Amino acid sequence: MDKTQQRRIILASTSPRRKELIASLHLAFEVIPSHADEDTPPEWTPEQTVQELAMRKALAVYRGLEGREQDAVIVGSDTVVVLDGDILGKPVDEADAVRMLSRLQGRVHRVFTGVACIDAGNGQSMVQYRQTDVTMKELSDATIHAYVQTGEPSDKAGSYAIQGIGASLIERVEGCYFNVVGLPLSLLSDMLDGFGVHVLPRT
Repeated sequence: MDKTQQRRIILASTSPRRKELIASLHLAFEVIPSHADEDTPPEWTPEQTVQELAMRKALAVYRGLEGREQDAVIVGSDTVVVLDGDILGKPVDEADAVRMLSRLQGRVHRVFTGVACIDAGNGQSMVQYRQTDVTMKELSDATIHAYVQTGEPSDKAGSYAIQGIGASLIERVEGCYFNVVGLPLSLLSDMLDGFGVHVLPRT
């Protein structure tokens, strides 16, 4: 195996879900929190929002390294849930989670995830996004409140976790499932190829 295939990944995220997903690719990686500014103008599209925030997160880590790290690729990612043109972020409290789920139930919404990669050695960068359509079941008020009481929605965009108990709320997924979890692995692997990091050997 040559040196470029041994490059480490630096994940600019503390999300346990993204850590689990990137670990599933069997690539050497470490986590460095980004602490990037996540404020965006309300007129930005979901595509603009997730790509800009993913790049901000990766750039914050890249600048913090100050050239100390050469043989690594920094990965930043951001996910939003969109319904009727509104971006639904993480709920501020249980009442907010109930409000979001009441809007989402019985409807199709879209999940956008942006992925940014930066070469820690030369600053070369790339950013792309994926979109997935998710249909949520029709839910009773009792079901929504019971789910919120589990605590699972508290730090999730759109107030649900498709990889957890929230899977029971979902009727259909059209597109990349991992995109909804928070890191589209097929897209990431394609992007990493451009930085000399190959999940599988190329012919």
